Amino acid sequence: MNTELENHKLEKRLCREVGRAIVDYNMIEEGDRVMVCLSGGKDSYGMLDILQKLQARAPIRFELIVVNLDQKQPGFPADILPAYLTKLGVKFHIENQDTYSIVKRVIPEGKTMCSLCSRLRRGILYRVASELGATKIALGHHRDDILQTLLLNMFFGAKLKGMPPKLVSDDGQHVVIRPMAYVAEKDLTRWAELRQFPIIPCTLCGSQENLQRKQVGLMLKDWEKRFPGRVENMFSALQNIVPSHLMDRSLFPFETLRATGEASEDGDKAFDDEPLPQAVFAKPLLPEREGNASAPVAVIPIAATH
Repeated sequence: MNTELENHKLEKRLCREVGRAIVDYNMIEEGDRVMVCLSGGKDSYGMLDILQKLQARAPIRFELIVVNLDQKQPGFPADILPAYLTKLGVKFHIENQDTYSIVKRVIPEGKTMCSLCSRLRRGILYRVASELGATKIALGHHRDDILQTLLLNMFFGAKLKGMPPKLVSDDGQHVVIRPMAYVAEKDLTRWAELRQFPIIPCTLCGSQENLQRKQVGLMLKDWEKRFPGRVENMFSALQNIVPSHLMDRSLFPFETLRATGEASEDGDKAFDDEPLPQAVFAKPLLPEREGNASAPVAVIPIAATH
């Protein structure tokens, strides 16, 4: 297929998915001043790029102001972002805070730095948002980040908890939005290559190859490759919660549940409506006995492909 056509389809898809998320969760409203958090990575560059495109055609007026937190990491090219943003003609603010030294001093060598780094960065961004009069704080997390968080919380936190597209900040003073909640990481990777964003790697944590988040991300990529449709189904599941078929007593009154004598949509028949994966027939695992026909054995596949 024509490369130019493919690139055009990618741009349309990115704008459509970001626009859809903004509308679905009412992320941006008339007169909003949106603080776009730019790290120098592909995701935040992509978010700024698409938000600018949507800003130009949106039926409402809203303002963008870009904020970068310079954490004073050794070798950080401090000139790249100001030059890029000046060329774009967008309003921006560079916040200089030496969180790098704090993290290196507090976290033992070889231990994961992300948690402390995130907490420090979050507190600084909340303060800056107040100083700039921002009404929304936009973060560059995408669909794959949300699924990784869901699995990490299940595997290591024993919670069915993801990363919401919109929330009130820890201090209760700000609304945090994730406009790229519907966007696949592979699309952002392609868009970054196409747009030739001046990517700045995170030297603080980028070398931590054994991070659980990175391992879960690799697992999702493997599923995406081997079982097309599985990742999309997992993401859709986050928007199709059935509390009566989970086990959280705070979400559903299991203790007071009684027979009513009337048919219920929340009963066992709820399972009957679910499409079953097509059975794959295979030879029996046990050796055939004399006189028996080799009847096929139905094997349910791990994941149905689409």
